[in-house]
Amino acid sequence: MPIRVLLVDDQPLLRTGFRMILEAEHDLAVIGEAGDGVQALDQVRALQPDVVLMDIRMPRMDGVEATRRITGPEKDGPAKVLVLTTFDLDEYVVEALRAGASGFLLKDAPAGELVQAIRVVAAGEAMLAPSVTRRLLDMYAGKLPSGEESVPDALSTLTEREVEVLKLVARGLSNAEVAADLFVSETTVKTHVGHVLTKLGLRDRVQAAVFAYESGLVRPGN
Repeated sequence: MPIRVLLVDDQPLLRTGFRMILEAEHDLAVIGEAGDGVQALDQVRALQPDVVLMDIRMPRMDGVEATRRITGPEKDGPAKVLVLTTFDLDEYVVEALRAGASGFLLKDAPAGELVQAIRVVAAGEAMLAPSVTRRLLDMYAGKLPSGEESVPDALSTLTEREVEVLKLVARGLSNAEVAADLFVSETTVKTHVGHVLTKLGLRDRVQAAVFAYESGLVRPGN
């Protein structure tokens, strides 16, 4: 079965360009389009996409609020959200990640990167590109709430190795890169990541990275 994709962007030309790229792939199918967050919610309910390619700045309802509703407790389906942002990486992207997005991508990313990002998100993983994620978190982590009240207790549930893994995930390393850094197998890393997400009540690696910055475990620039 192909991955069902919903395109959400207020610029029709961009939606057309994304459609042309995605429909050239045998395992991807664009099942609908929306020009704002309100339309996106209607389309998600009606079409049940696997992945929503979501713009941030749109009329009526922006991508942050639409993401929150699509992935929240009262969600209408299993859709994952991949956020699109411009090159300047505005602070709303961080809010979208915290709202439930599984990752983000620059609008000027190469076609192959867009296709791969959709496949990664559809598979239940997070799109955590090191070069982009690190730059975004370095720029904006200082503006996020510190969460000082709950952080010490939350981190105390992790083992020393799990804390090490969380720090490396926050730096944007893949499982293979974490495994090489810690001299363990990739399977072991996956197990540690799973334990970290479960213990901290997080959904995926993106939320884990944001948590690490919010908690002060990792500081911008480190």
